[in-house]
Amino acid sequence: MSGGHQFWRGKRVLITGHSGFKGTWLLLWLRKLGAEVVGYSNDLPSAPSMYRLCGLEHDGTWVRGDIRDEGKLLQSVLAVKPDIVFHLAAQPLVRRSYMAPIETIAVNVVGTANVLNAIRSAPSVRAAVIVTSDKCYANTKQEQAQGHALQETDRLGGLDPYSASKASAELIVEAYRHSYFQPQLGGSGSGAWPPAIATVRAGNVIGGGDFAIDRIVPDCVRAAQDGRAALLRNPHAVRPWQHVLEPLAGYMMLAEKLFGTDGGAALAEAWNFGPAASQEMTVSELAHRVSGWIGAPAPIVMGDAAGPYEAAMLRIDSSKAHSRLGWQPVWSTHEAVDKTGEWYQQWRQGASMRAVTDRHIQAYEQALAAQQPVQGVDSKDEQGT
Repeated sequence: MSGGHQFWRGKRVLITGHSGFKGTWLLLWLRKLGAEVVGYSNDLPSAPSMYRLCGLEHDGTWVRGDIRDEGKLLQSVLAVKPDIVFHLAAQPLVRRSYMAPIETIAVNVVGTANVLNAIRSAPSVRAAVIVTSDKCYANTKQEQAQGHALQETDRLGGLDPYSASKASAELIVEAYRHSYFQPQLGGSGSGAWPPAIATVRAGNVIGGGDFAIDRIVPDCVRAAQDGRAALLRNPHAVRPWQHVLEPLAGYMMLAEKLFGTDGGAALAEAWNFGPAASQEMTVSELAHRVSGWIGAPAPIVMGDAAGPYEAAMLRIDSSKAHSRLGWQPVWSTHEAVDKTGEWYQQWRQGASMRAVTDRHIQAYEQALAAQQPVQGVDSKDEQGT
């Protein structure tokens, strides 16, 4: 990160969805860097919860509220007076979206519009990072068959309610950016520049602390707790797995640049953050490696099960973040899986999860400072596109 401790020290940051898996990691890292972080969310997303395991549940800087509550959200943003907003709150599960499509759309689309409206009314905000998903792309079967690495300019789409909601959120951000956040429109306060708003599309994140349903790593952990083997729906599916700290480093790097003296307007657009193609791993490979770490029985491969549509291949091209932000992965996929397995192993042994999490953040910072990134970061030339 370009500014590191110097940039973040004293910055007021609002994170929506701070009590979730990714939000907890971001909150702890930003506080380590000296930021004043306030979180906005309605509840803990799971039991167990990483937020609770890290001793944060009774943190006085938690504003309890739902992003669908436009009035409460606006009131909270105006009261917090953040310099930077990270919008992570979401209904994040593909399979749940089939059962609860209206909730998914309300949270992921209307909720995002409410966040943007609040930012529009808040004079303090200079930069915002809106988290969507790599599943916002159409990612056609032809593109999958060709092994196409999706770029930020590729067509948005979605064949399930979750993916469509994230594509819709991207369109909402684009509409607000052009309608309300253009440099010629000026800022909402005394500043000459409006807030710089970017969207980020990360690959599938892993790491300690995720206890959500219908995700590979948490499913393996629950199976280990129950003394049984995890069941794999689509063992041969390939996803861009990466440790949660990888995209978070990119989000923070992007936020620093958006905060720049020129309003960061040139960077107020969409960004991919994913691993190198050489680091890809199938569902089966990931599940077996995690299960080995936590002492679980080997997962049972059920075959490519029938059920709601899920893409067989998902690959994203992060060359834009590499060339324009200087971001690239630090840990290999195997290192990411090992860190993930270690976190859950320590949890099962009763360790202090705040201490374990802090150690992982420190280890990542050290690897980042050593400038030894994983080789093979995707680029258009490397992909032949």
